[in-house]
Amino acid sequence: MSDTAEETAAEQTPAEEPKEEYKQKIGAYICTGCDIGDSLDIEALEKAAAARKAEVVKTHEFLCSHEGVEMINSDINNEGVNTMVIAACSMRVNTDAFSWDPLHYITERVNLREQVVWTHEPNNENTQMMAEDQLRIGLARAAKTSRLEPAVTDLTRSVLVVGGGVTGLNTALESVAAGYDVILVEKEGQLGGWAARMRKVLPTTPPFTDIGPSDVSNKIEAVNASDRINVLLNAEITSTEGEPGQYKVTVSSNGSEETLDVGAIVLAAGWRPYEAEKLEHLGYGRIGSVVTNTQMEEIVAANDGRIVRPDGKTAKKVAFLQCAGQRDAEHLPYCSSVCCLTSLKQAVYVTESDKDAEAYIIYKDMRTPGLYESFYEAAQNNPGVMLTKGEVVSIEESGDGGVAVTIDNTMLGEKVVFEADMLVLAAGMVTNMLPEGKIVNDLTPDYVGEWKETETQDGIIKEVIADPHILKLKYRQGPEMPYLSYGFPDSHFVCFPYETRRTGIYAAGTVRAPMTSMQSEADAGGAALKAIQCLELAAQGKSVHPRVGDMTFPEINYTNCTQCRRCTVECPFGTLDEDEKGTPKTNTYRCRRCGVCMGACPQKIISFKDYSVPMIADAMKSVNVPEEDDKPRIICLICENDAYPSLDIAGINRLQLNPFYRFINLRCLGGTNLVWIADSLSAGVEGIMLIGCKHGDDYQCHFIKGSEMCSERLGKVQETLSRLMLEAERVKQVQLSINEWDQLPQMLDDFAEELKGFGPNPFKGF
Repeated sequence: MSDTAEETAAEQTPAEEPKEEYKQKIGAYICTGCDIGDSLDIEALEKAAAARKAEVVKTHEFLCSHEGVEMINSDINNEGVNTMVIAACSMRVNTDAFSWDPLHYITERVNLREQVVWTHEPNNENTQMMAEDQLRIGLARAAKTSRLEPAVTDLTRSVLVVGGGVTGLNTALESVAAGYDVILVEKEGQLGGWAARMRKVLPTTPPFTDIGPSDVSNKIEAVNASDRINVLLNAEITSTEGEPGQYKVTVSSNGSEETLDVGAIVLAAGWRPYEAEKLEHLGYGRIGSVVTNTQMEEIVAANDGRIVRPDGKTAKKVAFLQCAGQRDAEHLPYCSSVCCLTSLKQAVYVTESDKDAEAYIIYKDMRTPGLYESFYEAAQNNPGVMLTKGEVVSIEESGDGGVAVTIDNTMLGEKVVFEADMLVLAAGMVTNMLPEGKIVNDLTPDYVGEWKETETQDGIIKEVIADPHILKLKYRQGPEMPYLSYGFPDSHFVCFPYETRRTGIYAAGTVRAPMTSMQSEADAGGAALKAIQCLELAAQGKSVHPRVGDMTFPEINYTNCTQCRRCTVECPFGTLDEDEKGTPKTNTYRCRRCGVCMGACPQKIISFKDYSVPMIADAMKSVNVPEEDDKPRIICLICENDAYPSLDIAGINRLQLNPFYRFINLRCLGGTNLVWIADSLSAGVEGIMLIGCKHGDDYQCHFIKGSEMCSERLGKVQETLSRLMLEAERVKQVQLSINEWDQLPQMLDDFAEELKGFGPNPFKGF
């Protein structure tokens, strides 16, 4: 053990008062309702439980009923049972009935209903063997579980809001309304952001047909009037370190610097226009009367609604070109979604400025989602607004300083040339998470920065080198946020839209996706509530999404740490920092409890109170492997987020599954440790299937990278199996979305058929 590891272990293991010795007493409770009693030999199950050291074994015909739960409570109070193994229905149901204080009791669920009797032939030998194996797996897990000891300490309950635009203002006001103090940091000398520069905004009230003035001034007034909001203008964050409830953020403002104690952070840093200088082919910089949509907004605001060209002449005929540098692999690959609405709004500016003025909108596709369709219809009915579909062929300057636009592929089926006094380019929105000068084509996967490969004794690890930009995080994984796509800092757009991959830091508004001011206001409320939820859960020692309420956290046995840095590099959420030698340092409140670090560690020294490498190893070993070749055993490791509920849905629909599989649920496939594979195959198991979430560009993994990292680790399985003289194909990972539950029977059968082709595992019987 290195000196550094010894020091770290000493720092993170403070002296404690001697604790009362805790001795497990396991009770196994078997439900006979919901077809379980009619499909299985319950007496044989009772014997299997007793053989696995269950000191109390009981059955009940309706275990989740009041009487059934009271039977268990009686054993807790009178028999000293403190570890309950509930062999009944899925762990995803009846959670209220089978709920005991996790600080004093251990509860393990065994799914005999959905994943055994509802998916297999009743009163069949193979079904009975499966039920007994699943019960043994549950008992093995329970025996390796320790009582929880949550990390609870005094936390700061204030919210730091980064950005003073409409999103930041709303976040601050919503947080104060919920009873929390706010520190609002704005880099400019005034609040309001882009909304304060606009003459009018898109419709915000029914029937969503008319534009109107922004109410951002009212929000600014409310923020300035609140004694619970500390506004720092001309401010820049110079350092962010710590974890939820214990952040220390250093801010430089107006020549002074101070370090603030912060509980959670909402990133509302906003957006900026795409660099129009790169759109010379569309006339920008080449033709004086070609401007961007943001410049158009400034023109109208500065001239009291009049449309004036940069050369000072009035523009009565204004053309708008959509997707200017957007949906273009050379510029912005994505649609900024708001640009169509902005052009419609600015077309109304044109018609309001002069009853004889005309606006022409040239589009590839018009995108006005939701209630904004009413605004689109109102613009179509405006006699001064003409919309035409087409693609630009050329843009040239006309004789009077205007523009001549040639478009093709129009609905008329021919090229059209028309002249306008001014052309407005609908340039896209770029998240301010991207530093100035950076474009989406500069991005590496996950991070704004460059990759560096480092060789360690345990293989090559990839690290990111990035320049500090907004938050300047003192995190091992880099100074800024990882991104989902194009620099937008989302972690899971569908399931967790506000969460970033940094626990306690939430993204809101246009920094995370292009959106309107109205959408940004709603986004702000959601992010504020998420930040508050994080603070309240952290104060109880509990985790946030997706394992909300989990009170475990990773514990590291530093004695055997080799400083390989795999855990600090592979954690999807930047939980672990490290010292200069690579020894990991935990930040408990950053952890999402996925167990990816556990799977990453080649020394197997990272574990949780109720989840560890030895626990899953024992669960696998508890599976009885018959000597008969016609009764193979296949271990199936399943992700608890999609694969486990998919199996439940298959059960509810009574799909019949292959009886030779034994299911062991994991928090995430990212926690898979290769030692499990070697141990199981050397014990005679025919094969191992891992069913996890989809990964790749359209990933669905609730822990972002878990499923993908499992796939990468399995690339090394060839070496492991070669040592055992076994085929690499005996281990297979498949991707499954929850809506593909009906594919499970074929998926399981196909793998079982593949294994038959290899013949029996030569280790069977040894």
